[in-house]
Formats: sequence, C-alpha cells, structure tokens
Amino acid sequence: MSNRSRPLFGYRARFTLTCYALLAVQMTLLVVFVYVPVFWAFSKSFFKFEVGSESRFVGFANYAELLFRDPTTLPSLLHMLFLTAFAVCVRLSVPLVVAKLIHSLSREKSRYLFRLLFLVPVVVPGVAVQLIWYGMIYNDRGMLNELLRMAGLEEFVRGWLSDPSTALVAVAFVGFPWVGGFEVLIYYAGLSSIPESVTEAALLEGCTGIQKFFRIDIPMVMSQLKLILILTIIAGVQSFEGLFILTKGGPGFRTMVPGLWMYFNAFSFQRMGYACAIGVCLFFIILGLTVLNMRYFRSTTELEGRG
Repeated sequence: MSNRSRPLFGYRARFTLTCYALLAVQMTLLVVFVYVPVFWAFSKSFFKFEVGSESRFVGFANYAELLFRDPTTLPSLLHMLFLTAFAVCVRLSVPLVVAKLIHSLSREKSRYLFRLLFLVPVVVPGVAVQLIWYGMIYNDRGMLNELLRMAGLEEFVRGWLSDPSTALVAVAFVGFPWVGGFEVLIYYAGLSSIPESVTEAALLEGCTGIQKFFRIDIPMVMSQLKLILILTIIAGVQSFEGLFILTKGGPGFRTMVPGLWMYFNAFSFQRMGYACAIGVCLFFIILGLTVLNMRYFRSTTELEGRG
C-alpha cells in the first residue's frame, strides 16, 4: 500500500507546486502593475512634486486644499453624484425590462436573435460612441437640432454641450436608450435561472403579468441587480473619459467631475501629489459605497437564507 501511495503523493505534490508557480507569476504581475502603483499613489499624496523633479513632503496639505480651499471640489462631487445616480436608475430598470421582454418570447430562436442584436453594440468602442454623440447628435447641425428644426421647434435648438444649462443633462443622456448588452445578458441569465416550480406556483396563485414581475422576478434577480449596482457605482465615481471627449469639464466647470480634475492636475498642471490625493479620496468613496451596498443590498441567496 505504501509503495502505491508514493507515486500518487508525488504527483499531487508536483501538481500543487506547479499551480503555486503559475499563481506566483500572476501575483508578481498583479503586485508590480496594480498594488505598487496604488501604494505609490497613497504615499505620494503627502508630497508636492512634478514628474522628473524632486518631491517635497507637505503632510496633509494636499488633502486640506482639496477639502477646504479648492472651489472645484464641491461642484465636481455634485456632478459626479448626479451622473452616478442617473446611471444607477437607468441601468437597474431599462435593461431589466428589456431582458424580461426577451425572456417572455415564446420561441427560443426569437430570444436568441434579440440577445444577439442587443449584444452587437458591446463590440463598439466606448470612444467611438462618445464621438458619435458629440459629432452626429449634439452638434449644432446634428440629428437632435435638425429634428427640432423639422418639427418647427427652433427655439429649443442650441449647443447642447456648450450651453451651461443643458451640458450636464446632455452628458447623462449619452447612450440613450441605455439598453446595454452586458446588463441585458446579466438580467436575462438571472431570469432564466428562476426555477420552473416558482413560476408554476405563481401561476396557480394568479400572480401574472406586471404583478409577477414585481413580486417574483425582481426578488429572484437581486444578485444580478447587486452586481450591476456595484459596477455602475464604481464606473460612475472613477470614470472621466466620456467627459474628457465631450466637454473637457466645460463649459466653465459645469461638467467637471473629480476623476477629470485629477487627470488635469496630473498631466496638465503637473501637480502629481495633488492628483494622488484626489485619487485616494475617490478610492475611499468607492470603498465606502461598496461596503454600504454589500451591507444593506441583499442578494437573492441572502434573501432566501433569511427566509
């Protein structure tokens, strides 16, 4: 017995060592390209320096300026909260309704076709989408203004991204009708995983249509809703690429967000320490919102466990 067990133990040991070796390679790359820059940003947020020059320790001066003396901080935070809240509302509702409509189709071929059609826009680069909205929809001679002129509503024609009263709302509406293929597929997978026994019991109780959607379907896809909520919050707090392409924070500072302000301070004003302080604050905002979401937003599994 002992002679037979030794080769098996040797194989398991070699297999385990191979797995650890492969993991070590990935962990090394992760540490070098993710954790080291993060810790570097945390440490450099206490310094004042430019790229290629010597750094000077200033303690919490960068944070004090950001929180108490920078007039851009509060407006940019409010703009970020508005855009993030708007994105949360549309991504937790519109794609879910579309996924439900697709799931309700009787033929499997029809469901497959619509899933494919809604997935096609995912392969379009996000920068291309922003440029299309900038040049073809919001332009002075773009589709939106031309439709208003054709309808005889010329008093509403304006530069949607250059008008301070409409710029932020115009940015929020980029991507209309907000039916992202990723969200639709996530919700569709959640609806497809609902047991047939639950659906049959709902039918026996007379729970159909909209009533079934709110009482059965939504509680059963809470895990998917939780995932989309976390991803949307993270993207809303840290993203700035779309605003950089569309408005660069203008007109004035009417569409400025902390992520874009961090970019300008780092690469336009060469205030790397101050930019690191902004990044650290964004990190704690995302961390706090994620913890609140994990703590108070129950997934389907957690709801079933409590039940």
